[in-house]
Amino acid sequence: MTMKTINEAALSGRFTFVGTTLTVNRLGYDAMQLSGPGIYGPPKDPASAVAILREAVVAGVNHIDTSDFYGPHVTNQMR
Repeated sequence: MTMKTINEAALSGRFTFVGTTLTVNRLGYDAMQLSGPGIYGPPKDPASAVAILREAVVAGVNHIDTSDFYGPHVTNQMR
């Protein structure tokens, strides 16, 4: 990733959750497709799924949707 990519992710703006000081970039990542086929079970290649999440963070994403329904519970447990 280049610094240009990181700066472009920040261009999406920021959002502060009401009643908190928690601020995130508006650009997030939806991890639904990282679980297994049909969004059920573990991914076919867990290492690749984790690598994708790490690249999203490098690109400036600082919030990831890991719904309990993805897998179920699979994307919540990836690291």
